[in-house]
Amino acid sequence: MFKKSTPFHFSAVAGAVLAACTGQSAYAQTTAVDEKQIEKVEVTATRRSGTLQEVPINISALTSDVLQQQNIEDLDAVARWVPGLTVTDQGGRNDSPIIVRGLNTNSSGPGSNGGTVATYFGDIPLFLNMRLVDVDRVEVLIGPQGTLYGAGTLGGAIRYIPKSVDLEFMSGEVTGDVFSINESDSLGGEGSVVFNAPIIDGELGVRASLNYFNNPGFLDYNYVVRQTGVSLPDPDWSNEEDVNNNLRRVEDNNGEDTLTGRIAVRWAPNDWFDSTLTYFYQKQEVEGRSITHFDSLAEENPLSDIIGKYESAYRYEEPRDKKDELLSLEMKADLGFAELVSATGVSSFEADGQRDQTDLLIRLDYSYEEFPAFSAYTEELTDREIFTQELRLVSQNDGPLSWIIGGFYYDLDSEGSSKEFTPNFDIYAIDVWGVDGNYRPDALEYFSVDESEVTEKALFGELTYDITDKWDVTLGLRAYEYDVYSRSAVDLPLYFTVFEGRASDSIVLDYGETQADDSGTLFKFNTSYQFTDSTMAYLTVSEGFRIGGANSVAACPDNIDELNNQIVCALDNEQLFEADTTQNYELGVKTSFFRNKLQLNTALFYVDWQDPQVAGATVNGQQPITVNAEGAESKGAEFSMRAIIGDNITTYATYAYTKAELTADAPFLFGVFDEQGTALQDFYDGKEGDRLPGTAEHQLSFGITYSQEVFGDKMLDVNYGITAQSDVFTTVGLRQDGEALPGYAVSNLNATISDEDWSVTLYIDNLFDKYAFTSTRRNVGDIGLGQFNDELQPNGIELQRNYGHYVLTPRTIGLMFKYQFGM
Repeated sequence: MFKKSTPFHFSAVAGAVLAACTGQSAYAQTTAVDEKQIEKVEVTATRRSGTLQEVPINISALTSDVLQQQNIEDLDAVARWVPGLTVTDQGGRNDSPIIVRGLNTNSSGPGSNGGTVATYFGDIPLFLNMRLVDVDRVEVLIGPQGTLYGAGTLGGAIRYIPKSVDLEFMSGEVTGDVFSINESDSLGGEGSVVFNAPIIDGELGVRASLNYFNNPGFLDYNYVVRQTGVSLPDPDWSNEEDVNNNLRRVEDNNGEDTLTGRIAVRWAPNDWFDSTLTYFYQKQEVEGRSITHFDSLAEENPLSDIIGKYESAYRYEEPRDKKDELLSLEMKADLGFAELVSATGVSSFEADGQRDQTDLLIRLDYSYEEFPAFSAYTEELTDREIFTQELRLVSQNDGPLSWIIGGFYYDLDSEGSSKEFTPNFDIYAIDVWGVDGNYRPDALEYFSVDESEVTEKALFGELTYDITDKWDVTLGLRAYEYDVYSRSAVDLPLYFTVFEGRASDSIVLDYGETQADDSGTLFKFNTSYQFTDSTMAYLTVSEGFRIGGANSVAACPDNIDELNNQIVCALDNEQLFEADTTQNYELGVKTSFFRNKLQLNTALFYVDWQDPQVAGATVNGQQPITVNAEGAESKGAEFSMRAIIGDNITTYATYAYTKAELTADAPFLFGVFDEQGTALQDFYDGKEGDRLPGTAEHQLSFGITYSQEVFGDKMLDVNYGITAQSDVFTTVGLRQDGEALPGYAVSNLNATISDEDWSVTLYIDNLFDKYAFTSTRRNVGDIGLGQFNDELQPNGIELQRNYGHYVLTPRTIGLMFKYQFGM
């Protein structure tokens, strides 16, 4: 609870930024001189408890008060205040890309999260952009962490630390939020309840939380076909009746409903053993993409003159349901000389989605567009199950030598399927083209299935020696090995039924198998020196690693060179991709002045990236896959400042400069090459010196908070914060039809009145209702503006709608309350 005797003077925005700068989230009073200081926040990112200013690595932390009162609901909001971290909000349908220090060679569109960051729920590695409900804090570690954590990390780690079960006191919390989004026709809302209760005092307890979030959406799908395979997706746009007879409007079709819950049972029967069994659940029902086609259609497309800023031109609704579950058991045993920790996790992910696929089939130039009512959609299913086990020993001796040693096992089993439907195209081909074949009533044009299993084993550890009271050195090592197995198949049922005379319900799947394995070691060196009580410097040299894998595209048949029909498949060199590694160098300084009223922290870094995994495309069918480039690098600086000014004002700022670029040509970067691997056009290669996409070169944030007692014993906190960035490239070097999305700034404002056990907050996000593009889906080549020659001019340019922009959420005004109780 918030206590009036503990000045809650520095509310959400201030806390958020200060936490992100160097991890502190609030302020305290010193007993000696009764003046405010920046509070010390304990973190466990290094597997030992310590304050953020003392830990000699680049780490940020946001605590529960900050998360709840600033309405920081997910990782997208966290990243705005963490220098070196980029998370592009692409709505609930897709997992937002997470990029550390510009380590990204993929496009900035959906599915471009390259896995350079490991995310943890407690001690369990779990990739999840979760609703931040009943979370004690979020810790963000910049730089590889494979010698400290079980999951190998290429660029960094993010830890969601849930609140622990309290074995002594009963407590609870109820929160509610009602908000309105500009451009939306409905109100949104969120509500949550948290309850903690001891069962056996000091020994056994339970904690449960439940949260429901409703985002009404703000983007309209105004051009959805009424009847698939019958309605015209491109009617006579000058005839309103014709348009209305063929198309329908769906308002606010990028909303979502998310249910998040957790129940944890903690058992601590004595003073040396502590265990927690946790079940976590999150279900998301998302309506569609947060993509607008405003200024994203070819001039030849009649829609280009009439589509609005918050309109999508997709022909189908694009819902996607996602479900995450985690069952974990974390146990700690005090062995005297060391603490033994076991973390076991079983997690699953299921997704069921639909999307408009019309543009891909038109672009492939198989004459689908000759059918006036042609439209296509895809249904996709994904199912993943992951088992992880981590064991580690952490020394507890008081001597100058300390150590950590651990073992890690990871097993991933995944299945996926994709079904592509072209309603009534079979009837058109037979009745109009005169094809002598069979009808295909299910309209199944493409069907692919894939299965994969990835296993990884690792031993990791660190050894630290205190040379003096002020100087220490740490050495770390990780040894790993992994195996990848993939099995996949593809069929083109409609083609073989209509054009080759196969049965109307036939499906033929000829499975192909691929496998790969690798092993290696990673090294870390860190040293820090405490020059004064308020100044510490550190140097880190570390290696990062990301596991290789298999592309989920079916293998091509052996006679692929003899086929002239449409086919989507992966050649031998397209089925697998290798692991990539980073060599990281960082020099940092952490300082505080004026009795800890001012903190200035700086970090300089250089990252050498070998064999980076990049987004490519198959020769056959242009399906997205992952391939390896030769090399890239990132270098820059990160800065954070926070200060207390007088009794009522706090101010804070962060700044990051990141220059990330290729260090070698990447001829396979965009997949435009023949079966022998020869690039078809030089300008489609990535070139040495090309800037990497997805991250702005300049990112900054600034915030200020004013706090004052009102009405005698209540506290008023008024916060203003602004985050800004320079332009972002959408593809490597803009060499293949990329664009530079202009930079922008977003302001937030809120005011909170709080008492001992309640608070009410009025907030305005995107205060000035800024309209800006955050990333893209595909590129300007789809509308004929890229580096195309006559042979590569996109087919059906006047029909293409695949290219589009993700947009910022418009101004949002909300009222949030919280009530806490305890016994």
